[in-house]
Amino acid sequence: MIADENQQDGRSANGLERALDVLLLFSTSASPSLGVSEIARQLGVSKAVVHRILTTLCRRDLISLDESSRRYVLGPASLGLGQAFLDRVDVRDLAREPLRRLSEMSRETSTLSIRVKHSRLYLDQVTPARDVKMEVRIGEAFPLHAGGSSKAFLAFLSDAKIDAYLAEVPLTALTDHTVVDPGYLRGELKIIRERGYAVSFGERQQGAASVAAPVLGHDDQPRAVLSICGPLERMRGRIDELAKLLLPEVRAVSARLGNRTAQQHP
Repeated sequence: MIADENQQDGRSANGLERALDVLLLFSTSASPSLGVSEIARQLGVSKAVVHRILTTLCRRDLISLDESSRRYVLGPASLGLGQAFLDRVDVRDLAREPLRRLSEMSRETSTLSIRVKHSRLYLDQVTPARDVKMEVRIGEAFPLHAGGSSKAFLAFLSDAKIDAYLAEVPLTALTDHTVVDPGYLRGELKIIRERGYAVSFGERQQGAASVAAPVLGHDDQPRAVLSICGPLERMRGRIDELAKLLLPEVRAVSARLGNRTAQQHP
């Protein structure tokens, strides 16, 4: 009797693992829809098994069948699971170790920022063990056009949100180096989006410099920004070096927030 129960438990566990493999395949596939044959081929199981699993997942709304194409897509219940996960994620917890590593490797200050509508504020920082270093004021708000972390947010917002910002927010200067020309700023935002990070030399604070990159969510919108900042003269010749330290850490946090591009990056 006990042997029969163990065999049944083993079959149930195997069935559950196969169902999870099918579900996870949808989250990693480059295509939003999958057919029975390609699922069977990629997972190395029979089409009959795949069809049985899909039928079960469809009953739970984790997978949906597109009647016109006869292909399957993620269902509304899977979206609910993903959103529940994101609602419970604290980006400060995810960024804690990356901030520590960035400060240690760069010997400069690393920061975490979040966006609140048209403003950006520092949420956390790690400072290096050296006499001359940069420190930021946690919780202080800054406009999205001034400084590296701010521009990293603005550049990766949707075009509609960028247009709204430029229409609603005066481009006031925080220093003599703050970009206040809308046309020039748009050009700079395009460059930032293409290369993946923003740079500032004294735009938010005189004598300070930074390199900053956005943490992107599952929707490719910026959820936070990580930066490395320090005295301008010490930072000026190190931007390429610091960007190479920063970008892998940003991609790793983005991947944990469900960003597919970051998950697929080598």
